[in-house]
Amino acid sequence: MYAWPTAGDVTIRGDAWGDPSGQVVILQHGGGQTRHAWRGAGETLGAAGYYAVAFDARGHGDSDWSAAGEYETDHMVADLMAVAAGVGSAQPILVGASMGGSTSLIALGENNMDAAALVLVDIAPRVEPEGTAKIRAFMDQKPEGFESLDEVAEAISNYQPHRKRPRNLDGLAKNVRLGSDGRYYWHWDPERRNRRWNMAEYRQRLEDAADNLDLPILLVRGGLSDVLSEEGAQAFLAQNPHAEYVNVTDAAHMVAGDRNDIFSGSVVDFLHRVVPPNH
Repeated sequence: MYAWPTAGDVTIRGDAWGDPSGQVVILQHGGGQTRHAWRGAGETLGAAGYYAVAFDARGHGDSDWSAAGEYETDHMVADLMAVAAGVGSAQPILVGASMGGSTSLIALGENNMDAAALVLVDIAPRVEPEGTAKIRAFMDQKPEGFESLDEVAEAISNYQPHRKRPRNLDGLAKNVRLGSDGRYYWHWDPERRNRRWNMAEYRQRLEDAADNLDLPILLVRGGLSDVLSEEGAQAFLAQNPHAEYVNVTDAAHMVAGDRNDIFSGSVVDFLHRVVPPNH
């Protein structure tokens, strides 16, 4: 595990795959996820000649929680910049799912940093309120914790009915933390959920940022997603006509987790054309 200090009170932690001298690809997960969501994609990118780095966002996984409750987008952007500097890349490739994609959009569209290419995974300025409400409801459930991993599995299965429920529950331990009371809690800081923001203003900020993108872009949508609709994807593509588009028909919002084979193959194909690993 690697560690990158930020300007504040938070240390960001993550994993890496591939040759450190290769073109850097930074993978950012969605809200409520951890870096482990990218393991398959990271391994594929590393094998394809890239140096793939996945980190836990502040308040998630093994990264520190912010004692001051600082979880705004600007803090996430600063963390991304700290990781890029930490791995010595002035122009990384950014891959962001959901929350991570929004962070990338703001970072690039507001000229906070430079990047060689951008991959947005099931996220664009225009998303569906019903889908985002389901995510919030999923993250808000069971603040008192779960009695067992089986109960955790049931909650995830209810949220993602299209996926097979795992027979071996050991992998779920990466998504939760075991409290001193013996109960399992989601692996993120509950303080994140106490943020209150103006969603209309935030979406407009993303729209404005998307107007300023002049780098190679790949938008990947899960065909079953209730967060990014086909209309939302096409609106982004109209805004950025140079962007490429992949619709993974039998994947939902967590595209890489649902169909990592198609997702990783599409990303590697795109990157090999626009930013070769020896770039």
